[in-house]
Amino acid sequence: RLHARAARKPPTGLRFHTLHKYRTTMTEDTTSTSSGNAATSVAGALTALTSASSAVSNAWEKSGAKDALANAQSNLPQGTQDTLAIAKDKVFNRKNLRTPTVFFGIGEEQPFYVEKVPSLITERVRHNLSFFYLNYAMMTAVLFCLTLLISPGAIIGIGLLGFAWMAVIRATGEGSMQIKGITISQKHASIAMSGVSVLVLIYLLSHIFWMTLATSGFLSGVHMLLRDASMHKDEEDKVVMQGDLSLDVGDVGEEASFLNDEAESSLA
Repeated sequence: RLHARAARKPPTGLRFHTLHKYRTTMTEDTTSTSSGNAATSVAGALTALTSASSAVSNAWEKSGAKDALANAQSNLPQGTQDTLAIAKDKVFNRKNLRTPTVFFGIGEEQPFYVEKVPSLITERVRHNLSFFYLNYAMMTAVLFCLTLLISPGAIIGIGLLGFAWMAVIRATGEGSMQIKGITISQKHASIAMSGVSVLVLIYLLSHIFWMTLATSGFLSGVHMLLRDASMHKDEEDKVVMQGDLSLDVGDVGEEASFLNDEAESSLA
């Protein structure tokens, strides 16, 4: 009975500390192994994504599709080309990308508040949409990339698609390839592979696209409704004044000289 009671007693002293240290070491080893596996998976996914994008880029360059688009654009009427160029400069102008300080109203007294007047709400949404549209587009792109990183199936599919592109490029390295006696040029193989890639990407990324669109739409809508950026409405109307003020009528000329000297001292 004494031996049985002694066997049921919890370990004490040196034995207890040794057992506790062993369990702690095993837990740390398991945690480090899981972290290592996760890091390896993420690194492999990023590598596959990079190889897929580089393969598609190389195939795009070799297929001549870029030159075909350039030729098609050059054949457009001059008025249409000018309109497209102006639209590109206005829509994708980097100056329209607002800084985080402006986007979140950092330093402003009340950058976010609930507006209750319907006409003012409409005006706020219209202004925020035209003022922050590039920020909303960038937020959508970032959310898409983050959603893609947590979708291993889509990453594996994109990696396999990249390997398929690499196989096609290698097979048509000499300008063409043969399949059951049929000669296929590199250009036709790239066009066919592009069509397959579009279908595969639509299948793989459809749920990611809709999830990203819903999330970014919700966040952008909340920002448009609550952000008061009325103080930035007149930024596009600012005119930078440069040069000397020259007036030739008596004392007015002396006043103009005084104003010029004051402007130069303020700039210095």
